[in-house]
Amino acid sequence: MSHSLETRSLMGEIRHFDKCSFFDFGHPLLNRIAESFVKAAGIGAIQAVSREAYFTAIEGAGLELSGGVPPELTVDGKKRHRAPGLRGETNRKSLEALVMNTGKESLQWGLGAGVYSGITYGLREARGVHDWKNSAVAGAITGVALALAAEDRSHEQIVQCAITGAAISTAANLLTGIF
Repeated sequence: MSHSLETRSLMGEIRHFDKCSFFDFGHPLLNRIAESFVKAAGIGAIQAVSREAYFTAIEGAGLELSGGVPPELTVDGKKRHRAPGLRGETNRKSLEALVMNTGKESLQWGLGAGVYSGITYGLREARGVHDWKNSAVAGAITGVALALAAEDRSHEQIVQCAITGAAISTAANLLTGIF
């Protein structure tokens, strides 16, 4: 009896994942936005949980109490990106805070990916070309959308996010063929 099992490498799995479609809403724009949102939301959830696991480990090791928190994790002497209800304990409030923080982080990542993907698709369809200009506009608009979704937003923050989004998106577009 011969078995014909298909074996793929990790890279083969990733390539197949990029080719398969999760959704079919009847229009490529809607499909692209939904798929980008779901993929990025998953990444955001993983990032939020791993960050909280790191901070819990830091607290468990006693580094926070001794003032040993690395400078890159502090802003003006205050710890950054910590959910207010999390204390590293295994109680219900901590779990609820983790779930809320993870959901919020997932939504922000998904929003950014969906907005960017939709705008780049729309600009490519409207202009007939995908170039660094499309990437710059899409990055700037996505940066503004993410800044507006933040809790503490100011005019300066919105402008900085727009510039950063445009710069990162343009650089990624220009470097696509190099690496």
